[in-house]
Amino acid sequence: MNSPYYTEENPHYQYVLGLGDDALILGQRWAEWLSKGPNLELDIASSNLSLDLFGQADLWLTYAAELEGQGKDSDDLAFLRDTVDFRNHWLVEQPNGDWGMTTARMVMFSIYQFIRYERLSKSSDVRIAEIASKAIKEVTYHRRFSSEWCMRLGQGTEESNRRLQTGFNELWRFVAELFETPAWERALAEDGLAVASEDLREEWDQAMHEIMDAAGVVRPETTGRVIGSRHNGHHSEHLGHLLCEMQFLQKSYPKSSGAVW
Repeated sequence: MNSPYYTEENPHYQYVLGLGDDALILGQRWAEWLSKGPNLELDIASSNLSLDLFGQADLWLTYAAELEGQGKDSDDLAFLRDTVDFRNHWLVEQPNGDWGMTTARMVMFSIYQFIRYERLSKSSDVRIAEIASKAIKEVTYHRRFSSEWCMRLGQGTEESNRRLQTGFNELWRFVAELFETPAWERALAEDGLAVASEDLREEWDQAMHEIMDAAGVVRPETTGRVIGSRHNGHHSEHLGHLLCEMQFLQKSYPKSSGAVW
């Protein structure tokens, strides 16, 4: 492969890039709720969630650009890569759907992100530890926000419970990919630099069991699952559409023409 994003020669870079891409793509999905939220309060909340995630993405991608050593910055990595070069999980790139589906995704991913950041805050890489420690304050709020909405919808009306359950049913096939652990990630974890994704599964399962049980929704039974994807640049069709909108301005007016972001 000619693309630098395919190489496993720099797993340190690949790992940090994935952290940044998860925050960036989920932040863009939250930005899509602006002016479309169920009410004004949630419009504002969507803005805050989006800005939190974009801030995290900037920190991770700035560090990834340094590790890549090609003279790029976070804007280059966010706006000038193609779909196959992104390393985010499939879960965060799925369309928002309704508020029930968005809530299901956010509670699934914010719990995952909280556990991951909590452990990364003890990383042997000082930069990773610093960014994770800073971001976990925001992710703690994201987890509380989505958990509270999970309760409201699950314990609300028959219709709200149905929509939340539908969200979990639609998204559960992406759970397995959250815990996919390539050999290079396991090696980074053994060095104390990263966290092996599969080691997060038990704590995530327990947290999801508690919140879904309290909300009155059931864990979906699914035989299909998505795995073995993002590390090879494979994504759903939805990421391409998202990037077309997110990257349009930057690609139309690149830095070479004098535009500065």
